[in-house]
Amino acid sequence: MSATATDPNIKHLKQAREQIAKGDLKNAALTLNKANAKWPQDPRVFMLGGLLAEKSGNIKGAFEALRKAVSLSPDWGPGLLELALLLARQNQFQEAVETAEKVAALEPKNLQVLAGVVDIAHRAGHTEMAVRHLRRGLELVPGDVMLRRLLARDLSEQGHHEDSLAMWAALIAENPADTQSLVGRVQACLAAGKPADAQPDTTALLALAPQDAVYQYYDQLARGETPAQQPSELTQPLFDNMAEFYDLHMVRSLKYQLPKQVAEKITARYPDKKLNVLDLGCGTGLLGVCLGRLDGFLIGVDVSTKMVEQAARHNVYDRFHTVNLHDALRETPGGLYQAITALDVFIYAGDLTEAIPNAYRVLADDGMLVFSCETASETGPDLVLLPTGRYAHKRSHVEALCKAAGFDTVDIEETVLRHESHQPVNGFVVTAHKPA
Repeated sequence: MSATATDPNIKHLKQAREQIAKGDLKNAALTLNKANAKWPQDPRVFMLGGLLAEKSGNIKGAFEALRKAVSLSPDWGPGLLELALLLARQNQFQEAVETAEKVAALEPKNLQVLAGVVDIAHRAGHTEMAVRHLRRGLELVPGDVMLRRLLARDLSEQGHHEDSLAMWAALIAENPADTQSLVGRVQACLAAGKPADAQPDTTALLALAPQDAVYQYYDQLARGETPAQQPSELTQPLFDNMAEFYDLHMVRSLKYQLPKQVAEKITARYPDKKLNVLDLGCGTGLLGVCLGRLDGFLIGVDVSTKMVEQAARHNVYDRFHTVNLHDALRETPGGLYQAITALDVFIYAGDLTEAIPNAYRVLADDGMLVFSCETASETGPDLVLLPTGRYAHKRSHVEALCKAAGFDTVDIEETVLRHESHQPVNGFVVTAHKPA
């Protein structure tokens, strides 16, 4: 007997899934309606209905449909997994983790479930959970390269550097041209505070791709040098992966208040909001949300397409440019903006010897530049690359750059930029004024 004869819905369900994947949401809804008419209590229909609702932007409807699927079949793995993934995508991590653990217990040998559970653990920042399930995965598929790479990265993040380096060494021994594993071991060496140990790997990477900006960056680090800036090829995927949960993570978890504080500073000076603003490193648009609509234009610049997509949803920015801020400043005509902001972005941009003079040029007379930096020791170099992978700047050096560029007043306020691992990250906010 055929599967279609025993399961009259399977044809409609397969068709609806394909339509959802293609973005043909209208016809997918029609197909699911046909399936629901055949079997009104089929949990699979509600599960796909949840995926359809989420893709159309109806998050409330997605939760309702997926919770209905779970209520109809409480121990059905696929329905529970999709609910857990939706919870994670919506930053509801506690319930997401609890639901994921339930699915993992129900279907301990299902590799698709394993992948989803590990993804949820990573989204939730629950590295211990990810490690535990990755080890379980390697019991199911010993030697799996992807699982071993993920486990090696997570072990490094947990501070288990020797275990991580041993795993990377084994992967590279099996395939010396495995660039992902070579980069992984470089990152593990840096995290372990052993940059010189990464030199053989950066040399091997550059032999494979001499012009690769990321390999060049890591090679400088391995040689004890401080690169002038991070390549966008490194930062873009980092922020693309963070885009969906960035707002909640930064504001709630890291207590990030700079956009609100800087928006208040700008509107205090321009209460009628008649100004043009260039938001460098706009991310998901937190500054724009705090500023609201302007009687002028608000332009966002960010290397991450995913971040820009999130920022566009707020409907306050007039235009976006997906380029790094150095290129954006270099290519922007002079005198266009009353305010330029760069909040929590110079920590990735590095050397500011060109950025600050270019910002001065781009500002209109009487304009203001507002930016933040993490604090480097006054007794050390002007620019420091921290173990976190972010740059810290010496306050006196930044002030000197602003004065040299032509700013007539430079106010510097020391502050806590955000919290990480429950510890404050110290920095300073610069407000530089261009003469009228």
